[in-house]
Amino acid sequence: MAIEHPSALTRAAAHWHALQREGDLSPSQQRAFMQWLLVSPDHLREYMAISEVAGALAETLRGMPDDLDALLSAPAPTRNDVDNVVRLSPRPAVAARERAARPVRGLPRIAVAAVLMLAVGVGTTVAWPRTGHYVAAHGTPRQITLSDSTVVRLDAESEISVRMTLLGRRVELERGQASFAVAKDRRPFAVHAAGLQVTDIGTTFDVSLLREQARIGVSEGRVHVRGDGGRGRMLADLGAGQAAQVDYRDQRVRIRDEDAASMTAWWSGRVIFRDEALRDVADRFNRRNALRLHVSDDAGALRLTGNLRADDVASLRAFLDQQPTLVTQADADGIHVRLRAGPPPAL
Repeated sequence: MAIEHPSALTRAAAHWHALQREGDLSPSQQRAFMQWLLVSPDHLREYMAISEVAGALAETLRGMPDDLDALLSAPAPTRNDVDNVVRLSPRPAVAARERAARPVRGLPRIAVAAVLMLAVGVGTTVAWPRTGHYVAAHGTPRQITLSDSTVVRLDAESEISVRMTLLGRRVELERGQASFAVAKDRRPFAVHAAGLQVTDIGTTFDVSLLREQARIGVSEGRVHVRGDGGRGRMLADLGAGQAAQVDYRDQRVRIRDEDAASMTAWWSGRVIFRDEALRDVADRFNRRNALRLHVSDDAGALRLTGNLRADDVASLRAFLDQQPTLVTQADADGIHVRLRAGPPPAL
């Protein structure tokens, strides 16, 4: 049987669709694409056919089992004349082209142009990716609802970029801290941060970028954490009530149990820290307050445990003054914290 090679028009349509799906078009390329699309109705028909095939393929891939080992170990189907016969539906691209090729008679030129522009609008809605960039400024956490109904909470001084396509949902945490209550959707949802990929499995989870490590906490459901931007090994499989700290330098992982209320306390303006470095605690307070905490290098590694309001710097200073190894001093630019010289006083 002879192999039917794609025509130049099909290849061009596939090329434009791939660029639109990945979002790699510059403004000049975007104008070139619109000009190509409006040259002829055939261009539009071919582009819509490619979009339909891509959608059908994505639906098929989402329906396949995720566990390849289980798939390979499953018993083979019974071999007989009935079981081995599978009825195939017509190819979507062929069916779409057949429908589009039917002549439309009696429409005036202006009506044809209107239908063409309407179809262009529908095609771009389906095929073009949706992107967004969200920033929470100093002292002002914010809540965002994404186009798929996922709810994102951004701590102050935090920033994310979002990309929604036919095949997936991707978020880049560029700085700070964010919590995700992920909406149900057949497309996978993944958060990328500091070279890590956190893949959602129907859950609510939190990702925070600290000085020397990333922290991932799961309050509901489950997540998988992988290194090398998702291409590396599995670093952690976290369930509800678990948190992982992943070092930036060597991706060493520490997992511990943590209650969901502690993970989400920052939503209501509290800072809960347990065995956490003072420098990271200071960063969390500094996101919310104009009066900043300046921690000396020698004191930054001191590990503390506490539960304070994020906007109550006075209570934070009183808490630090209670530490026998620390000294605080108020100055024009904030509160300076350093290690106490000599042996600590007797309690």
